[in-house]
Amino acid sequence: MAKVASHGAFQGENPLDYALPLIILQICLVIVVTRGLAYLLRPLRQPRVIAEIIGGILLGPSALGRSTKFLHTVFPPESMTVLDTLANLGLLFFLFLVGLELDIAAIRRTGRKALAISLSGIALPFALGIGTSFAFRATIIKDKKDSPQAPFLVFMGVALSITAFPVLARILTELKLLTTDLGRMALSAAAVDDVMAWILLALAIALSGNNHSPIISLWVLLTAAAFVAAAFLLLKPVLTWMSRRCRAGEPIKELYVCATLAAVLAAGFLTDVIGIHALFGGFIVGVVVPKDGPFAGMVAEKVEDLVSGLFLPLYFVSSGLKTNVATIAGAKSWGLLVLVIANACVGKIGGAVATALLVKIPVREAVTLGFLMNTKGLVELVVLNIGRERKVLNDEAFAIMVLMALFTTFITTPIVMAVYKPARPSAPYKRRTVGGGELRVLACFHSSRNIPTLLNLVEASRGTGHRRGLTIYAMHLVELSERSSAITMVQRARRNGVPFFNSSGGGGGGDSGQAPLVVAFEAFQQLSAVRVRAMTAISDLDTIHRDVVDSAAGKRAAIIVMPYHKELQHDGTFQSLGSPYHAINKRVLREAPCSVAILVDRGLGGAAQVAAPNVSFSVAVLFFGGPDDREALAYATRMAEHPGVAVTLARFQPPPESGEEVADADDEAAVEAFKAKVGLVKDGSVRFEETEGRSKEEVVEAIMSMAKVNVFVVGRMPAAAPALVANADELGPVGSYLVSPEFRTSASVLVIKRYDPATNPKSKRFDPKAGPPPATEEDVLDEAEMGRSNTVVPVLSPPMSDTA
Repeated sequence: MAKVASHGAFQGENPLDYALPLIILQICLVIVVTRGLAYLLRPLRQPRVIAEIIGGILLGPSALGRSTKFLHTVFPPESMTVLDTLANLGLLFFLFLVGLELDIAAIRRTGRKALAISLSGIALPFALGIGTSFAFRATIIKDKKDSPQAPFLVFMGVALSITAFPVLARILTELKLLTTDLGRMALSAAAVDDVMAWILLALAIALSGNNHSPIISLWVLLTAAAFVAAAFLLLKPVLTWMSRRCRAGEPIKELYVCATLAAVLAAGFLTDVIGIHALFGGFIVGVVVPKDGPFAGMVAEKVEDLVSGLFLPLYFVSSGLKTNVATIAGAKSWGLLVLVIANACVGKIGGAVATALLVKIPVREAVTLGFLMNTKGLVELVVLNIGRERKVLNDEAFAIMVLMALFTTFITTPIVMAVYKPARPSAPYKRRTVGGGELRVLACFHSSRNIPTLLNLVEASRGTGHRRGLTIYAMHLVELSERSSAITMVQRARRNGVPFFNSSGGGGGGDSGQAPLVVAFEAFQQLSAVRVRAMTAISDLDTIHRDVVDSAAGKRAAIIVMPYHKELQHDGTFQSLGSPYHAINKRVLREAPCSVAILVDRGLGGAAQVAAPNVSFSVAVLFFGGPDDREALAYATRMAEHPGVAVTLARFQPPPESGEEVADADDEAAVEAFKAKVGLVKDGSVRFEETEGRSKEEVVEAIMSMAKVNVFVVGRMPAAAPALVANADELGPVGSYLVSPEFRTSASVLVIKRYDPATNPKSKRFDPKAGPPPATEEDVLDEAEMGRSNTVVPVLSPPMSDTA
């Protein structure tokens, strides 16, 4: 395959005989197969690496490659050099991204429990791997001279003791365990495992050179250590200099990206010259990149989609083409496969479980931790491929070890789902609607754009006549994609629960422009009587509503405030963020264990938070009757207690001659209670208006007369409102009209749906007698500070500490 491109089929040439068209076909085939398998495995909640490993095996000699015609047409031997080169180039940059995910400073802060679990999870499987290697050499390693013993022992030990850090983070996120104490401990232990695995792999490579002289191996190790030291001493200051010149919210200079990627390639060249594989160079550069500031995230965003989506799957196919399951023949070989799987599970799971029990972790959580630590992935394949390239592993041993990695990772999710079913007694979740007394609100937002309106709404809602006042759980909804930087965001969740708000959270693809958000929350909490706790929910958009719903139940929220799925444009119209965001709101409305409000943001109070003494908002409540309208009135009644908020209740009644039924007793009681409040307030800030007529024209005219207010508060499904718009969305008939192009106003809108078990059937799973998951340490502090230390409840993302 000497030529790159053909002259075309019309010239009588076969394009597959040329390098470029053939590699294009191979890449397209790999993407279709791996993405198709990933889609099929989604119901099983398997990480994408499983689909990529299986896809590689299916395209190799174990399945489709059994057809020699297919194999020689699509993956001919002469094309493998080009395919392997591209695959390893992609892997070099991917391991640079893996290095970006590892924060050495965070590893130094690893707790003693996680460190002990990590070390035992390496030592025991490493020892069992060495024992397994003797069984291998006695049965399937035919030529003992070509497979030196010392490197083989180390390679087997490393292969069994690895924990896949990125894959583990993905599994924890899928299972909603990421920011629990268990998830943070697993990630901390896996991070230590990752560093130890690379050190041991460097040792194995140094020992597996063509010249088996111990002096040469020692020189390789010493030179590698000098390279690492030089990277920290010489390269890191340069990267730090570039990092300091990157500003959040501004595009990174192309020169900085080019220089960083060139450093990755140069480091790969140097480590290959040293003799410890080019991949180490890329990984070390990723590790030394400064993690504070937006630089790391910006660089990752430039390269990760191309690397992870296009080139990395080629590495799995390259591995799959070398994996021939047919070489595992006979009882001895299959027995060895069972032995390897058993030793991998016993070593990794047994070591982690035993140590977890010694440090007083409950049995169920300890077993779960053990299975999580047994997750394998890309690094496992890297170890095996290097071992095969250096003839430490033969084809049969390689196939056995690949199947072991696939099996141990595949079983992790279903076993953890089966084993980890924690329960802890909790106080009954009684208050699920707005009313008197303390009010707990779970307020969600997608971006910093929602913060000023959210804080101004909270200030207006805090009331003055309640002993406990208002507690806000501000939950940042963050989409978790397949991108490496999204996983980095997840891994950098710290104990304060706001990994994307602090100045050091910009790395790794976080929303680096949101560093000032924590300042807004801190200032608001200090200057108001409202208690604010920041939380994060990091998940796929298809499942992020579960984080919202479960957090509301865990915090016993009386109402959830969700952002509208459309954003205001400069011309006053709304543009949709996308159907997934619309679906989130509909699912929360359907499954919430409490009342739900949809906040339509038109800039309440302007682009900044309004100080409490300067609050001057006017609120209009449109009351047609029904449970939702009563809940909206209850919320507005609370707002009326604020000295800077004027509330007008506009009740729409049918004219007497219409013959329509009189409003029910609950509606009358709610209205009468508000009227009593009107009499108590002497400054005229609380008013009641009654409007006769419920035709569309009459209602529209009445609403138009109130267009200058700051906020409309309405029920989602009024009892007797006319159809004001043709197709109402999740806001209901009245709310949809208030955001329609026909109604021009600058008023924000709060649309409220009252909790009703009859219309929220899925919320019944929140049985007050059922025990929720175990609480995190932050929950204990949270509840203790609120005088309820005997009612500890869970939260999916840890709240912000009071010192944050």
